[in-house]
Amino acid sequence: MNKTERIKELVKILNEASLAYYQKAEEIMSNLEYDKLYDELVKLEKETGVVLANSPTVNVGYEVVSELPKFTHKSPMLSLDKTKEVEELKAFTKDKKSVLSWKLDGLTVVLTYSDGKLVNAVTRGNGQVGEVITANAKTFKNIPLNISYKGELTLRGEAIIKYSDFNRINEEIQDADAKYKNPRNLCSGSVRQLNSEITASRSVNFIAFAVIEAEGVDFNNSIDTQLSWLESQGFETVERKVVDKDSMEDAVNFFAKKIVDYDYPSDGLVLMFDDIEYGLSLGRTAKFPRNGIAFKWKDEMALTKLKEIEWSASRTGLINPVAIFEPVELEGTTVSRASVHNLSIVEELELGIGDEISVYKANMIIPQIAENKTKSGNIVIPDKCPVCNSETVIKNDKGVKTLHCTNRDCPAKHVKNFSLFVSRDAMNIDGLSEETLEKFIDSGYIKEFRDLYHLDQYKDEIINTPGFGELSYNNIVNAVEKSRKVMLHSVLYAVGIPNIGVANAKLICKAYNYDLEKIVNATVDDLVTIDGIGDIMAAKYVEYFSDKDNRAKFDRLILELDIEKPEVNENQSLEGMTFVVTGSLTQFENRNALKAYIEDLGGKVTGSVSAKTNYLINNDIESSSSKNKKAKQLNIPIITEDMFIEQFGK
Repeated sequence: MNKTERIKELVKILNEASLAYYQKAEEIMSNLEYDKLYDELVKLEKETGVVLANSPTVNVGYEVVSELPKFTHKSPMLSLDKTKEVEELKAFTKDKKSVLSWKLDGLTVVLTYSDGKLVNAVTRGNGQVGEVITANAKTFKNIPLNISYKGELTLRGEAIIKYSDFNRINEEIQDADAKYKNPRNLCSGSVRQLNSEITASRSVNFIAFAVIEAEGVDFNNSIDTQLSWLESQGFETVERKVVDKDSMEDAVNFFAKKIVDYDYPSDGLVLMFDDIEYGLSLGRTAKFPRNGIAFKWKDEMALTKLKEIEWSASRTGLINPVAIFEPVELEGTTVSRASVHNLSIVEELELGIGDEISVYKANMIIPQIAENKTKSGNIVIPDKCPVCNSETVIKNDKGVKTLHCTNRDCPAKHVKNFSLFVSRDAMNIDGLSEETLEKFIDSGYIKEFRDLYHLDQYKDEIINTPGFGELSYNNIVNAVEKSRKVMLHSVLYAVGIPNIGVANAKLICKAYNYDLEKIVNATVDDLVTIDGIGDIMAAKYVEYFSDKDNRAKFDRLILELDIEKPEVNENQSLEGMTFVVTGSLTQFENRNALKAYIEDLGGKVTGSVSAKTNYLINNDIESSSSKNKKAKQLNIPIITEDMFIEQFGK
C-alpha cells in the first residue's frame, strides 16, 4: 500500500472512531491506539503534502446531530497541538512565564453573561457550530446564574462529571450492560439532553479555563489574572500553576502524582503563555493556535504474560472477555486483569495464552492491553456459556463482534434479575442475598418471580440445606409474605425493565393514575408525553411488555400481589414548589421519609440546587457545603427541619 492509500485508510479509521466516541458514546479503540494512528497520519501528511478535506488533522469535534438549536461561534474553537515530552514543554515556553493546568476530559462549553445574568450557553460542537444548552447549563451544580460584573462576559470551560458522581450513578443501574462506560460519555449525553431535568440529575460541574471577552476589565495582560478574576465572580476555575522552563518538570510531577486520586476526569495538561498579547501575536495554523500546547501523559508500560481469558456473563446474556495476566506494577498499583471489551478486539490483538503483552493504564487509571508482542492467536471462543453451559452465539453489530448466551433462563441472568427484584427500592425482601438466590435457582426452587411466593413447596429441602434451618426459612418466608402488599411503581422497577428506575416508574404510574391495564399497554407516543420519559426509555418499556413471555410472567406475578394505590392527599399545599434535602435529619426518619412527605403534599424534591429550587433543607445552615454555597449564591432560602415543620407542618 502506498502512502496516499494509507492516508485514506487512516482518515477513514480515525473518523469512524471519532464518530463512535463523540456521537454514539461508544469506544471502538483505545486512546493509545487512536493517538498512534493519528501520529502516523500527521507524519504521512507531512511527507506527502497530501491532506484530505475530511482528515481529522483539519477537522475537530463532533458534528451537530441533535435537535438542540444551533449557534455559530464568533471565531473557530481550535484544538491544541500535543506532546508527551516534558522537554518539549520547556522548549515551547522558552523564557516566557506560562500557565500549566489540567486538560479536563468533558465537554467544552461557552457561557455568555449580560448585566450579571447568564444569557447563553453553547457547546463547542465541531469548533464552528455548537448547540445551545442554556436551560441545561442552568442546572449545573456549581455554575453562577448571577454575577457581580454587569458588563458583557464570554468565557469557556469544561462541563464534567466527577468520578465519584459517575460511580454513584452507575451503582444505581442494576443492568451491567446499561452502565455508562466513562464520565466523559455520560457528561456529553447529559449536557446535550432535550430535558434539562435529566441534566440536573447527573451532577454536572463547570470548570472555567478561559476568558474570551470581558469589556472594561483590565487583566494586566495575564491569563492567571483572568482566572483569578473569574474566581472572584463565583466560578470554579481549573487548577493551575504558573511556571517557566526551570519549574516545568516539578509542576508536571505535581500533577502526575495528583491524578492518581483526582476526582475530575483529565487526560493530560495544558500549557498556555501567560502573556495574552504575546500568545495572540503568534497566530495559528489551520487547526492549532500557537499560544498553547497540550501535554498527554506518557503511559507507563509494563510487559507481562497472558495467563487466561475469563469469560464473564451478565444478566443481559452478553459474555465479556477479561484478560488475566501475571501481576505488574503500573502507576503505583499492582494490576493483573483488564477488560478486552469484545471479540473484535480479541481478534485484532491476536491474543493467545502465554503471549507476551504490554499493558498500561489509560489516563493513568484504567488497565488496558496496548500491544501483543507474540500474537499466537490461540484463544478459543467458548461455544458454551461459562455459567449454564448453553450454546453461545457471536453477534456482529456494525463490525463489532460480541459473544452472547442463547439460554433465556441462564442463571447468570436470573441471579441479577432476582437480586434487583428483592432489593430495598423494589420488593424489599430481606434475607435473600445473591448467594441464597443462586442456591435456590440452582436447586430449581425459583425460575420466575412468582415462584418466590411459593417457597413453602420446598420447605423441607430448604431447612435441610447446609447453612439454613427452620429459623432462616421462616424469616425468608415472612419477608416474602410481607412484600405482597406493594405499590405498583415498586413492581415496575423490580421486574427489571431496561432504563426504568424508581423515579421513572413513579412518573409512569402517576401519569396513568395507577391504572394497571393502561400502564402495561402504554405506547411509545403516549409515554414520551410524560415529562422525564425520553424516546429510548419509552421504546425499551414498550419492548418489555410487548414480549409475550415477559407479559405472561408479569401477569402471573401480579396475581400474587396486593397492589396498593396511593391515596392522594387533598392537601396539596406544596404543589409547584421544589425542595433540595441535604445533611442528616432528626425529625424525619431519613431523607426518603421527608421526600415522601413533600411529594405527598404535591411538592417536588430534586438532588441539586438550581434557580428553580424554592428551599434548601439543611439542619446545618452555616455549613460550607457546595449546596449551601449555591443556595446563597442564588438567594435561595436555607431552612432547617424545624423551620420546615413550622412553616409547612408535619
